[in-house]
Amino acid sequence: MVTDFRSYHAAVLEPAIGPVVLTGPNGAGKTNLLEAVSMLSPGRGLRRAKLSEMVRNGAERWAIAAQAETTSGPCAIGTGLSIENGMERRVARIDGQTVGPAALGGLIPVSWLTPQMDRLFLDGASARRRFVDRLIFGFDPGHATRANAYEKAMRDRLRLLKDGRSDDAWLTALEAQMAEQGVAIAAARRAWSLRISGALRQTRGAFPAAEIALDGLAETALATRPAVEVEEELTRRWRDGRGLDRHAGRTAEGPHRTDLRVRHVARDMAAEQCSTGEQKALLISLILADARMQQAERGVVPVLLLDEVAAHLDADRRNALFDEIAVLGGQAWLTGTDRALFAGLEDRAQYFGIDGSAVTPA
Repeated sequence: MVTDFRSYHAAVLEPAIGPVVLTGPNGAGKTNLLEAVSMLSPGRGLRRAKLSEMVRNGAERWAIAAQAETTSGPCAIGTGLSIENGMERRVARIDGQTVGPAALGGLIPVSWLTPQMDRLFLDGASARRRFVDRLIFGFDPGHATRANAYEKAMRDRLRLLKDGRSDDAWLTALEAQMAEQGVAIAAARRAWSLRISGALRQTRGAFPAAEIALDGLAETALATRPAVEVEEELTRRWRDGRGLDRHAGRTAEGPHRTDLRVRHVARDMAAEQCSTGEQKALLISLILADARMQQAERGVVPVLLLDEVAAHLDADRRNALFDEIAVLGGQAWLTGTDRALFAGLEDRAQYFGIDGSAVTPA
């Protein structure tokens, strides 16, 4: 159920496990519903929008609620915008109890692909880091908390440096906190990369096999050195780099600079050198491999949000994607303007028509 979210005053959907197809004209509100589902997980959702940008025109707050089937049984979850003393913040609830939004990560992992992600391999490293970290949330809900703690300590350190305050003890404490959280972040990324690499080697059929590697100081060091040594190296680099970081206005080194490298195995070609179609196929391979891995290791299939994905695939790859979704057995939300694109899902999916932010079972 969504209330005052984006273009929706109120809407209720009751989807079953399995594929959910939303069809309707451009601007009808299909992506808004996918964004609402994405907000039932940690982070800023598939658009990375500000909380206030999600409020329907004329409303003050938005809210999203759902009944979720988890490994521990059914539960009620929700999230929304709260305004207290003029300050906006996001709140979350599980079975009526208020929790931090990061706690949602331990219930229903959510993964997504949007048209804006088609340039993932061509744009800067920050988008690829977010992609990796988003997938890790499905395995390790604490990853979001560590990432937030690392970012906060890094911002506080930079603020001290910019203010010209030479409080060595405070800076040292912040750098120690960054190192502790940063190495934990890097270790989680490294563990994820090793696991998903095994799942990627099992890729068959229409989607290409991929090889991945993490290009980061801490992730590389953890391959051969104990975590405590990597922490010590990071703190030394940040201590020695204070002057440069003050001048540049940013922290030059650390897990916030890590990049994801992806290679098309059959073509022996870096993803950024592949065609647009092959890059899309590689992205789908990564999403599907992660879903297979979570199913094998945790018995949980992530909720997949696939915005306009069918329109950019040929018939063979569309049908291969539909078959993979059916085999996974989880819930996948797909959007498109033309229902004919989803012919390969007939009798295997629920269909809803979306027009003017009104939802009609089809």
